[in-house]
Amino acid sequence: MPLETPSRIVKALASRGYNAEREAVTLLASAANPAEAMERAIETAPDDALRLTVSHVRAVLDGGSNAADAPTKPKPSSEASADSNSAVSTAGNPTDSDPDPSVSTAPTTENPQTSPRSPVETGGSTPETPETHGTSTSGAATESSHVRDPSKRSLVIANDMTGASTGTGEYKQFVTTFRDRYERLSKLLRGRVNHRPAKAIGDMVGGSEVDLIGLVNDVRSTASGHWLVELEDTTGTFPCLVMKDKGIADNVDELLMDECVAVQGTLSDDSGIVFVDSLHFPDVPRTFNPKTAERHVQTALISDIHVGSQEFMADAWHSFTDWLHTPEAEPVEYLLIAGDMVEGVGVYPNQDEELDVIDIYDQYERFSEYLKEVPGDMEIVMIPGNHDAVRLAEPQPGFDEELRDIMTAHDARITSNPSTVTVENVSVLMYHGVSLDEVIAELPEEKASYDEPHKAMYQLLKKRHVAPQYGGHMRLAPEERDYLVIDNVPEVFHTGHVHKLGWGKYHNVLAVNSGCWQEQTDFQKSVNIDPDSGYAPILDLDTLDMTVRKFT
Repeated sequence: MPLETPSRIVKALASRGYNAEREAVTLLASAANPAEAMERAIETAPDDALRLTVSHVRAVLDGGSNAADAPTKPKPSSEASADSNSAVSTAGNPTDSDPDPSVSTAPTTENPQTSPRSPVETGGSTPETPETHGTSTSGAATESSHVRDPSKRSLVIANDMTGASTGTGEYKQFVTTFRDRYERLSKLLRGRVNHRPAKAIGDMVGGSEVDLIGLVNDVRSTASGHWLVELEDTTGTFPCLVMKDKGIADNVDELLMDECVAVQGTLSDDSGIVFVDSLHFPDVPRTFNPKTAERHVQTALISDIHVGSQEFMADAWHSFTDWLHTPEAEPVEYLLIAGDMVEGVGVYPNQDEELDVIDIYDQYERFSEYLKEVPGDMEIVMIPGNHDAVRLAEPQPGFDEELRDIMTAHDARITSNPSTVTVENVSVLMYHGVSLDEVIAELPEEKASYDEPHKAMYQLLKKRHVAPQYGGHMRLAPEERDYLVIDNVPEVFHTGHVHKLGWGKYHNVLAVNSGCWQEQTDFQKSVNIDPDSGYAPILDLDTLDMTVRKFT
């Protein structure tokens, strides 16, 4: 097969165990005989090289028969521009009633009534309204003025617990984890309330004003339709009554077990209960002012690739990686993957009937081959998900050395789930998202649903914890520190897991659930999951505007 296009060159290199820098691929495509140039570049590269660089290719082109054919300014082939993918810009004028999460525009401010570039609540899977969104289909690749300069890059990973796990599952370790959760989240609330310990409140005079911070131990309705919320701190528990006619009663249906909240109210005459007047969540301050990069640079946000599944969308993946090699994608210097690289084995009933690759290590070998199609000069960060070969209990450590060795060709940064990745001043909280199942199951549909996954993410930001409720779908690994607390507010919150595309702004934090790269499986049909597949949100780090590209 002739290698006249960058996409074919990338696939040929991947089949030989190599990836390459974008400019190196472009140089090979511009040679008189790309196949011969590629072979010679591989032969002359150092034996331990897994990535072809510009210098490797130039050494061949400048010194051989292709030298005269190599232009001083490479002209990339338009065939590599992934003609079939469409872009959805975030610069439109969406409304909260927008029906389509797959093509909705992302917000840049919080209040849709005050700005033409307002946030949206995405939902549904129906065709978009053209006059609202301005969807365009990208054509041939165009020249880009962006200059990739690795010296300007900055990538810092925080909250990585890989190799630091101390949990053995003993009861006292769970106590330690929840105590740490309480101490850290209560600090966020103490500026708003004058907390008194539960034990001390019981000794106060009836009718006294009371402020209490605690973890939610129980929520139940009374015969009269009021709500009884039991809060627990380090000294004990105390019942708090929210009257049904209080405005805050609407907030009670947002409560999850084990989350940390504060209440203010009045102690009953017998000092046995607190009548609640106000309810506070740790929350993101409304004054939060996000930081941005100092230059124009972009990151792609993807998740749930599921290599090894019969429904893995290889063609869409090829279209995506082809596009990454075009001049249009030159500003995309980072790729953040939020878990589920592979389909895994034994994750759900009868999964073996839907596997294309049945061995877990072979699945990662296959994933590594697909990853080689990504330009070799991109920075990649990945966290595990519930289909990956790590423990199911969260926090999940990054992949072990055996799996890391399989994926060394691209030198990706592998960190735990969750982790905070600061990319050129922009903090991205990466969390795979298993707890979203719990949030969606427990909260009213208007506040959290699979069709609008970003709304469930808003709840996690409000609670300042990525997985507040223990039990059900959520497995917790007890550690000395609760790695699931959101200590610092991120600019971006990136999740996956639910295979739905949705995004929006919550108090100036961009919440993005990035869909998947797997078509609907029989298991998903059985549980009514209709995935949003083959999308890649592209985030401008200098403006925090986002464009969603479709590659199917």
